[in-house]
Amino acid sequence: MAKKIENLSWKCMWTTHIGCIKGCLDFLGIKISDGWLFGASGHAFIINLHEVACASGPTAWHTEMLLKLSKNVGCVIEGISVTKQDADFAELQKQAWESTQKALDDDTPCYGWELEIPEYYVVCGYDDAGYYFSGPKCDEGKGPKPWQELGDSDIGFLEMFTVKPGKSADDIKTVKEALTFALEHSKDKDKWTYPKYKTGLAGYDNWIKALEEGKADGFGMAYNSAVWSECRHHAVEFLKEAKERVGGKAGTAFEEAIGHYQQVAESLKKVADTFPFLGLEPEHIADEARISIGLECLRKARSSEEAGLKALEGILSEL
Repeated sequence: MAKKIENLSWKCMWTTHIGCIKGCLDFLGIKISDGWLFGASGHAFIINLHEVACASGPTAWHTEMLLKLSKNVGCVIEGISVTKQDADFAELQKQAWESTQKALDDDTPCYGWELEIPEYYVVCGYDDAGYYFSGPKCDEGKGPKPWQELGDSDIGFLEMFTVKPGKSADDIKTVKEALTFALEHSKDKDKWTYPKYKTGLAGYDNWIKALEEGKADGFGMAYNSAVWSECRHHAVEFLKEAKERVGGKAGTAFEEAIGHYQQVAESLKKVADTFPFLGLEPEHIADEARISIGLECLRKARSSEEAGLKALEGILSEL
């Protein structure tokens, strides 16, 4: 017993969760821009930083709202999320395997967590042994991943989702719900993340403090920079597209937000260039000149983000 869906793969992005959703949407023929998906899901405005800026920051937060908001772009994402410490882990592990086979038999795309490294992967097939998948370090595909191993890792977290066509929401609803979530997430409430992580402006504070005090992980510094700069680039693209779709009397507020997030994106891009993920060297994180540039840019990004969040409030008050 086996099934392979041709032309189903992830879209290569630093933010692998969005890259997998976009790959599934492309396969389903749901045509939206990258910026609209990043923004409508809220991910464009997210930041989540561990106190030593480790590489887990971009994925170690509670993403349920991201999945709910994705409905607004015309898809329904449903699935299983469980830890291997849960009493019913083995049962849900098998359920994930069986439901994924059924979905793929119906040509329904799927994606899941940590089929290779701790990132998200599109699942494009199966055989008697396990899953076939596409994602980071295996763009052309890989497998089988024995289904009994999924979630049975040091992280111990299993996620498997199906992506089906749905009915997209109107543009105003999409924008309002995305920005409302962005503002809520920025308030650093415990419900969005885990101990030792911070969201929103407090996330920047974690990041700055880690780099300033010499506690920042070099690999994590590079990876966080790559992911969050990508997100803010798409925040700008989302706001531009939203202005075209629903601007009206909120046009001025949109322009203000676009200006602030352009500054955030530029600052974080400079951090990413200073601590490059591709070409990363261990000595980068101890280089005083790089640290100085990184701190200057992170402080600029935080200041611009603070102004940008206020501008998002302004947009919501006008819509």
